[in-house]
Amino acid sequence: MTMSRQVSAGAAAAARIEAPQITVRAADDGAAWDAYVSSRPDASAYHVFAWRDVIARAFGHDTRYLVAEHDRAIVGVLPLVIFRSRLFGRYLVSVPFVNYGGIVADSPEASQALLDAAIAEARAARADYLELRHTAQHFPNLQAKRHKVAMEVPLRATEEEQWQAIDRKVRNQVRKGQKSGLRVVIGGAELVTDFYAVFSVNMRDLGTPVYTRRWFDGIVNVFGERTRLFIVYSGSRPVAGAVVHWYGSTIEVPWASALRESNPLCANVFMYWEMFRFAVERGFTRFDLGRSTPGEGTFNFKKQWGAQPRELVWEYWTRDGVRMPDLSVKNPKYQRAIAVWQRLPVGLTRVIGPPIVRHIA
Repeated sequence: MTMSRQVSAGAAAAARIEAPQITVRAADDGAAWDAYVSSRPDASAYHVFAWRDVIARAFGHDTRYLVAEHDRAIVGVLPLVIFRSRLFGRYLVSVPFVNYGGIVADSPEASQALLDAAIAEARAARADYLELRHTAQHFPNLQAKRHKVAMEVPLRATEEEQWQAIDRKVRNQVRKGQKSGLRVVIGGAELVTDFYAVFSVNMRDLGTPVYTRRWFDGIVNVFGERTRLFIVYSGSRPVAGAVVHWYGSTIEVPWASALRESNPLCANVFMYWEMFRFAVERGFTRFDLGRSTPGEGTFNFKKQWGAQPRELVWEYWTRDGVRMPDLSVKNPKYQRAIAVWQRLPVGLTRVIGPPIVRHIA
């Protein structure tokens, strides 16, 4: 996919959409975009401009990265990705495959201008809906879901303080992992193969199509200076793996998996403690353990580490007559497909999974 196609004139670029003294257009300067994002405390790691190319190269999706300007100065940004699928329909998301995205702007007027431009893009793409992954309600007139929370841990200044801050049961499980002879290796691109081996098995066991390996290769290659892979080995075999990514003072683990047969060894808990040690040693102040459904297993697991929930508010514009989407694995209409998927050979899921999951944001 060429750069010119990614920023080709869509609805917002062809006919500029204006609020009072504010103009919205397609972004053409990644450095200016990133300078603005870095100045905004409410921006996330996934607002960084380079994610546009990582997503486009791994999944082949069109993108619309929009900037709002006042007197030629950027006053807001909105990264959008366009999905076109026969199975799941057409829709726009900011930002897919990750936990955060949406509008970052200096004022309500700039936010509204970006929303108007995004809706115009959605209409031009004949999309059913637009999804904005915010952490607070920006637009009272939009429909919203609050079905997930981010689980965040305030990090202590020293490893010993962090150790004492976690649940006693978790400390015992970490010690069990250490006594089981597990070892952790921290690295970059050289570990993607072992990470993907664990990740793809875990996704199969969950009944979820797996991402293409190109997704993780792209992340490590583009964000190598702020991304690390953690792989836990039992002997020479990888049994758990995670990707950590950081931005500012926050470190996040967006993807983590462990083989079920490694549960007696406490491999997953051992890995999480090693990630905590890494985070404390490097002076991060917050560890984002990713999103969870309140009350469910991953929520309770993260709570043991001292994580507190932070509300996620995903806001939706929908075309007339269209309901808010439900692509969740909890949707009853997917239960039969999940049961079938869990019985497939892992090798087969690595082949047929990526073409499916590229359409599921």
